[in-house]
Amino acid sequence: MKADTRRSEVVGRERKVLRHLGADDRSSTRVRFVDAALACLARQGLGKTTVDDIAREAGFSRATLYRTFPGGKDAVIAAVVETEVARLFSSLAVVMGEATDLEDVLVAGMVESARRLSGHDALAYLLIHEPDVILPRLIFAEMDRILFSAGDFAAPFFARWLSPDEASRAAEWAVRIVLAYLADPAPGTDLSDPEDTRALVRAFVMPGILALRSAPMTPTATSNPSDPSTNAKKGAVP
Repeated sequence: MKADTRRSEVVGRERKVLRHLGADDRSSTRVRFVDAALACLARQGLGKTTVDDIAREAGFSRATLYRTFPGGKDAVIAAVVETEVARLFSSLAVVMGEATDLEDVLVAGMVESARRLSGHDALAYLLIHEPDVILPRLIFAEMDRILFSAGDFAAPFFARWLSPDEASRAAEWAVRIVLAYLADPAPGTDLSDPEDTRALVRAFVMPGILALRSAPMTPTATSNPSDPSTNAKKGAVP
């Protein structure tokens, strides 16, 4: 009975997160503009992309774009970010929801995140040609917000096997590892490959999670040597 209750709570929280992101309330016109903007960003970046470019790519007039997004280009780009986050979380909900144990949910979430982020054409273009657009969103307070949002989303999936506090820490570790490897890939380790990711999870993540139960960590401002995201970057996965 307790397991059924916990599962119902997890499912309810997952659906709440997705509804909050607006994954199911986008009009077809709005989505067409978002996808058109993504195509433009992948082809020529943010600086060169204009409202006219986006409208033409979407097959609509400039006036229709402004009716849909009164804020113009900035509003479209904000919608792109929101929609892509919702799409990522929706795909993660599917693969993580199908996991049957803690190791599987870690592997599924990390592999799906790595595949979608590393294969994102618009993001790849911006990182190479306009890093000043992306990097400010990945440091200091902005990084804290990313970790909080991603961890808050992932924690309910881990809560099927961990306490709420353990689930939150495990989710944050997993997010940190994905971001670290995407920013600075380790030789011989490909997070988009399930076998590589499972080896990394078994070597660095699971031991840290299991250690939480016997010796909970005290958060500090400096790097914690028991943090799997730190240890995993020190050497290749065996």
